Amino acid sequence: MRIAQIAPIIERVPPTKYGGTERVVHALTEELVQRGHEVTLFATGDSLTSATLSSIYPTALRESKMKDLYGSNVWSLFNLGKAYERAEEFDIIHDHNGYLGLPAANISKTPVVMTCHGPFTPENRHIYRELRHPHLVTISDSQATVPGLNYAGTVYNGLDLEPYPFSEDQDGYLLFVGRISREKGLHIAIEVALNVNMPLIIAAKLDETDRNYFTQYVEPYLSEKIRWIGEVDEVERNQLMSRAFCLVHAATWREPFGLTLIEAMACGAPVLGTNMGSIPELVEHGKTGFVVNSVEEMIDAVFQVEKLDRRDCRAHVLGRFSAAHMTDGYEEVYRKAIAANQL
Repeated sequence: MRIAQIAPIIERVPPTKYGGTERVVHALTEELVQRGHEVTLFATGDSLTSATLSSIYPTALRESKMKDLYGSNVWSLFNLGKAYERAEEFDIIHDHNGYLGLPAANISKTPVVMTCHGPFTPENRHIYRELRHPHLVTISDSQATVPGLNYAGTVYNGLDLEPYPFSEDQDGYLLFVGRISREKGLHIAIEVALNVNMPLIIAAKLDETDRNYFTQYVEPYLSEKIRWIGEVDEVERNQLMSRAFCLVHAATWREPFGLTLIEAMACGAPVLGTNMGSIPELVEHGKTGFVVNSVEEMIDAVFQVEKLDRRDCRAHVLGRFSAAHMTDGYEEVYRKAIAANQL
């Protein structure tokens, strides 16, 4: 198949540090190329790929300090416009930009598969219901609960997890990874660490929009035991995961997919997660971690983690969330979309 992959240009593909969507796009693109497909990746100019790269901006937009990174800024729209301008060159277009791409996708003569990496909200549901031509893919079953959308199915995110460093041993610290924000629940992770008297390492970025949250709920508790080490690269993050007692992912919102959960388990770290959104689909309760309903339950679960086998964590994600497994799912969606377009 001739396939266009349209990545967001907020981060490089793959990202140097933070950037879950771009990491997934990279894994999918590389696997498709290995399978013999003719793939064009629309992404930043510094992206690393085996596909044909098409770029309208040299580096990740986040490096430019541009305002409205995640909205309809001119460069994101330009990236989409240049991709859809070439629609007739492809058998299928796979758009990873969410509702920003819907207006162009809805009138494209080439079938479009659109992965919804972000949540459906009261603000964006209307446009998804009205512009129904693209085939929508959700990244967890819990995400696919909005009626009236053109769902093509659920395809779980996957990564090339084999190279992730695995360790059967751990160094006795709790780990929080990703982004400092209320919805990611860092304040809960801190409360858990204080209650169980264990060190907590916070390897996470801080956006200006979350500065007030950080000042009020995080900064007062930082100490030798509650350490914020800032945003780290992939190598350091994976090493931290491989030596962590467990990953604490106390999300307070219905997260569509928690990529750091599968990365942590690939490294052998069990996950403590809240019973929200996709988390019960990713964590096998009582085997690769614990899914809890309250802070009290999460505190109690810490004392059960040592009963888990870290090898089970790795086996679980390699069997369900590999790049190959994800690509199998997307190839099936592509074929069905192409066939439907020919009717």
